[in-house]
Amino acid sequence: MPAMGRFNTLEILRTSSIGLFLDGGTLGDILLPTRQIPRGTSTEPGDSLRVFLYLDSEDRPIATTERPKIQVGEFAALEVVERTPVGIFLDWGLPKDLLLPHFEERTQRPLRQGDRCMVVAYLDDRTRRITASMRLDRYLDQTPADYARDEEVDLVITGPTDLGFNAIINHRHWGLLHKSEAIRPLRMGTRTKGYIRQVRDDGKVDLSLQPRREVLAEPLAEQILERLQKAGGTLAISDKSEPALIQRTFGVSKGNFKKVIGGLYKQGLITIEADGIRLVDKS
Repeated sequence: MPAMGRFNTLEILRTSSIGLFLDGGTLGDILLPTRQIPRGTSTEPGDSLRVFLYLDSEDRPIATTERPKIQVGEFAALEVVERTPVGIFLDWGLPKDLLLPHFEERTQRPLRQGDRCMVVAYLDDRTRRITASMRLDRYLDQTPADYARDEEVDLVITGPTDLGFNAIINHRHWGLLHKSEAIRPLRMGTRTKGYIRQVRDDGKVDLSLQPRREVLAEPLAEQILERLQKAGGTLAISDKSEPALIQRTFGVSKGNFKKVIGGLYKQGLITIEADGIRLVDKS
């Protein structure tokens, strides 16, 4: 059954002057307006299209090929468009704004136009409308996390804490990114790849933005050597470079970079100089 508030692959039933009608199963025939049809896409009956389903202004299911900033079951930081007696309307990237009911608001002061807030999207049981909530815990998985050490995961940063940054893992569990692991600027709503550092006995999850050095070393070494070769044997970056430059160039911390180029130096593959690193000429 197609899911409202999510992307679905639906079969084209027929074409019309206003767009394509798609097979929505129990939702009925669903319109994909003409302006939403991707150019160069086959639109013959029986073909399939990947579309996002939501309700239009008259609460009828409608399809779009635009990508919203959040889907049902996901978490994101969205901007407030308007505060009304009905609730707070949020910009989620579609023409019809996303409603955050007043009873789902959780802030120290009322949200105003231009504010950003961390929300989860859910399907209201009564109205079947896609709705936002700031009660994040309610929509997270309460079963113990079963992640493996060094497992790559998707993170959504929810905000800073005294210890670092809270993050939601795979739209399922809470995790903590300690300050020492925050190797680049982060803010509420930042989406990034991360890695499981450990799952503690109490179920809390520690995170990192990069693999452990042992896991990272070989791919990073290959990346450095490849970049050197493409650059003619010299790169203006070394163990004396600013951490921000190293992060922008290779996506790792200065400590990991220094360890890997140190290993390359010991293998006789590069030299480390004040103004950069150089390939050793083996000819």
